[in-house]
Amino acid sequence: MNREDLLQEVVQPIDIKAFDVVGLVESMSQMAFQARNLGRAAKIYDEMLQDSDCAIILCLAGSLFSAGLKNVVYDLITHNMVDAIVSTGANIVDQDFFEALGFRHYVGDPLADDEMLRQERIDRIYDTYIDEDQLRVCDMTIAEIANSLEKRPYSSREFIQEMGAYLEKQKTDTQSVVLAAYQHQVPIFVPAFSDCSAGFGLVHHQWNSPESYLTIDSVGDFRELTQCKLAAKYTGLVMIGGGVPKNFAQDTVVAAEMLGFDVTMHKYTIQITVADERDGALSGSTLREAHSWGKVNKNVEQMVFSEATLALPLIAGYAYGKGNWRDRSVRRLAQLFDKTQLVSAR
Repeated sequence: MNREDLLQEVVQPIDIKAFDVVGLVESMSQMAFQARNLGRAAKIYDEMLQDSDCAIILCLAGSLFSAGLKNVVYDLITHNMVDAIVSTGANIVDQDFFEALGFRHYVGDPLADDEMLRQERIDRIYDTYIDEDQLRVCDMTIAEIANSLEKRPYSSREFIQEMGAYLEKQKTDTQSVVLAAYQHQVPIFVPAFSDCSAGFGLVHHQWNSPESYLTIDSVGDFRELTQCKLAAKYTGLVMIGGGVPKNFAQDTVVAAEMLGFDVTMHKYTIQITVADERDGALSGSTLREAHSWGKVNKNVEQMVFSEATLALPLIAGYAYGKGNWRDRSVRRLAQLFDKTQLVSAR
């Protein structure tokens, strides 16, 4: 098969608004094993939405948007169900921004001949395909944005905001997380920003402008996300996968304390993961373990050991179906960073 044959069937994103899963999830909560855990996690997410003092931070790891979950996160933003996002770079740049440029992810075969795919310039993520030539366009668009900006350190949030502004000028007609977050003033943080197409574009930018170039300030990311924590009386974490986004968001409690603030642990926490806790790695470490570090309130937490494409539509669909997002106050946390002065420790 040639490249045209392989890049035919587009992965279709799921629309949580098209289904009423409330009754299904409530029935699952009366079952056992991960069905019961999922039901409790969905109810905790709904509790977050009902708590007028709670800011919700969504953490994203894994290849989620290429698998069809992009519009779920888009709906969480546009329906005021999330106030800040911490993500891996792949979801935000290689997958969301990539599709906002007009490209797509395609249905693939996990048993495909990978040498043949390499020869055809097709990249594989398990059972999805990506056009490598289109990814290079994404890389170079990041370089183009970098070339147009003032040469100074930027937090990833600042740079992603510029990506949103770029998409708004391009009048993209694709449902984009980056664009929706820009328009709804939901800050997006990507602590490992160079570990994706952004990295290739920024290397190109720096290589070709050796005397004057912009950089990404990961410490600025941590400070700004800590400011989001400080701006709310309580916080809730909705974590898909683990890794850097999970730890980065959890650590804001400790960072705030180091700055002299008396803050609460994250009041509500749920995590969807397939990782195992027994190897001591972060992605599978339990939320109760995080309580020992002073990061997570152990009274309102739930782990769901499930693959994200199965669990997230049900949990998000339940919270959407309950409708408590309609009465939430809009936080617009990106406005925190319009001010040049840092918050002083009390």
